[in-house]
Amino acid sequence: MITIKEAKTKKELTEYIKFPFSLYKDNPYWVPPIIADELESFDKTKNPAFDHAEAYFYMAYKNNEVVGRITAIINWSEVNNQHKRKVRFGWFDVIDDIEVTKALLEKVNELGRKHNLEHVEGPMGFSNLDKVGVLTEGYDQVGTMITWYNHAYYVTHLEQLGFQVEKQYIESIFPFSNVKPEFFLKAQALIKKRYELRALNFTKTKDIMPHVDKMFDLFNETYANLASFVAISDVQKAYFKKKYISFINPEYIKFVVDKDDNLVAFSIVMPSFTEALQKIKGKLFPFGFLQLLKAKKHSKDVVFYLIGVHPDYQNKGVTAIIFDEYYKTFSEKGIQNCIRTPELLENNAIHLLWKNFDPKIHCQRKTYRKDL
Repeated sequence: MITIKEAKTKKELTEYIKFPFSLYKDNPYWVPPIIADELESFDKTKNPAFDHAEAYFYMAYKNNEVVGRITAIINWSEVNNQHKRKVRFGWFDVIDDIEVTKALLEKVNELGRKHNLEHVEGPMGFSNLDKVGVLTEGYDQVGTMITWYNHAYYVTHLEQLGFQVEKQYIESIFPFSNVKPEFFLKAQALIKKRYELRALNFTKTKDIMPHVDKMFDLFNETYANLASFVAISDVQKAYFKKKYISFINPEYIKFVVDKDDNLVAFSIVMPSFTEALQKIKGKLFPFGFLQLLKAKKHSKDVVFYLIGVHPDYQNKGVTAIIFDEYYKTFSEKGIQNCIRTPELLENNAIHLLWKNFDPKIHCQRKTYRKDL
C-alpha cells in the first residue's frame, strides 16, 4: 500500500531532501544539493518565491519506507498575470514503480483542481532561476549544481500516465580550445566604437553589488517575450543577490554599458562545483564549505549560467564584447571546458551565440504536461 504524507516540519523536509541521496547512492552522474540550501528554499519565511506562490511537499511511503517525493506548486504571478492556469510540479524523485508516481502526481492534480486550474506541468521550480526539466538524454553525463538528474524510467512513467511534451531544453559543452578570438576580436572593437559601449570587469564582489538590481531588470527585459518566462520581483532580486552572487567569482561576471553607464548586456558564469558537491554529500560543515571555496578558486570547468542583452541592442553583436572579456579571463585561469545550462530549444537567438565554438549537445530535458 502506498501512503502519501505532506512534509511540513524541518525534520520532515530534511527527510524529503535526503531521499534522492539514497535513490542515487553511488551514481557517478548525480550531483547532490546542499541540504541547508534546499531547506532555505523550502522555508516560506525566507524564500520570497512564496510571496506569489504556494507549494506543498509530499512524500510517498511503501512498507514504511520513503519511495518517492514531489512538490506541488502554483505560481500565482503566472496564473493571474499571464493567465496560464497551470499547477507545477518539481523536486520529483521516485523508485521504479509507476503506482508511486501516479499517487504523487495525483496530489498535484488535487491542488490544480482545487483552484480550477487547467493543466499540470513539470518538473519545474518556483521561478525561471530554478531547475527545470526531466532528463531525457544524457544519463551518462555528470550534471551541474543547477540541473536535476533522474533515471530513464521517469520519462516512461510520465508518458504511460498520459503526459505529453510541453517544452524542450538542450545542454551543451565545448572545450575552451574551440574558442578562437578571431571570431570576435575585431568585431568587439568595432561595436564598442559604433555604439559607444565599454565593458565592466570586477575583482571584488562588493563592487558588483550596486549593479545587480539593474542586471535583474535587464534579465526581465531580455526574456520577457519567451512564453515560459515569469519576471523576477524586487524582493526576489534582493534574495538572489544575497544567496548567489557571493558564490560566483567576481571576474566571471561581465557587464557592458553605454556612454551614460546604462547596462546594455550582462553575463554570469559560474565555476563548476560538481566535483566538490559530490565530495561533500550535501553538508557544508565541517569541511564542505572549504571544498566549495577550493572549487571556486581552482575549477578548470565553467558553467554559463545567464546572459542577457537589452532588446535595443539585440542582433547588434554586443556579445562579442562579452566573449572577448571572457577569453582574456579564461586564458589567464587555464579554463578547459565551457558548459551551457538548459536552454529552450526554441530560443534560436541564444543558440546562435555559440555556433562558432562548435558546442556538442550532451544532455536534453523536457517538461511534460497533462490537462486536468
